[in-house]
Amino acid sequence: MILLIDAGNSRLKLGLLPEGAAHRGADTRTFDHANLQALGDWLRALPCVPARAVGVNVAGAERGEAIAGIVRQACGCGVAWLRAEKQTLFLHNGYTHPEQLGADRWAAMLGVLARQPARHPPFMVASFGTATTLDTVSSENVFLGGLILPGPAMMRASLAHGTANLPLAQGLATAYPTDTDQAIGSGVAAAQAGAVVRQWLAARTRLGVPPDIYVTGGGWPEIRTEVETLLAQAGAARSVPTGPIYVESPVLDGLAAWVLQSERQPDQIRDNPG
Repeated sequence: MILLIDAGNSRLKLGLLPEGAAHRGADTRTFDHANLQALGDWLRALPCVPARAVGVNVAGAERGEAIAGIVRQACGCGVAWLRAEKQTLFLHNGYTHPEQLGADRWAAMLGVLARQPARHPPFMVASFGTATTLDTVSSENVFLGGLILPGPAMMRASLAHGTANLPLAQGLATAYPTDTDQAIGSGVAAAQAGAVVRQWLAARTRLGVPPDIYVTGGGWPEIRTEVETLLAQAGAARSVPTGPIYVESPVLDGLAAWVLQSERQPDQIRDNPG
């Protein structure tokens, strides 16, 4: 059994991959970073203790070391941390300095790419978490670049914390808000959807074909209607009939793809300190 670790800014998400499996299983667990003891308890309670662990960590070096220490105590193995490189598997990194790219974004693109046939349209990976990230990959498997902006919850929190009179709003999005909660909820949804459509249009212009859109993250339900409506108004409904495609755990899927490739090329994965 191989443990897959996605240490994000707000939470820790885990998956299990049986040795020799063709793809990652559906079983996942989520933990709060503030309660890592629960991670050790869960690992020790597993009927089959993982023999290996791979992961991505964007929660800081200290948090990565803490997670790796718990895994080592519970499972007796280190953690191999995936980092963005110039190329991993079939994905090429277009960043000027590839190592600056967040490992979670890199793994999510690997996870979506693993779903694609050899010949595929370009695609975007839109992740709505603590931060929203919008990344575009060409048909030639080149990461072209992407956006980072505050996620929906962070946008709402910044207004509540940075102003004297605005609440931490939970209002629904509407075209013409008539109260403050609606105004904030609508503004957040409009900002998120506008960024998605901006990148979709940019990719369509650059590549000559509309990219598919894969979405993930806890903020997606909040802004889904606004995104789908704005895409339809931009003409996306005719170009992408199925609309955005939801993916539960693209980061874990990317880690699974990385592991499976390592079984054919063992030098692809090295234990790293965090």
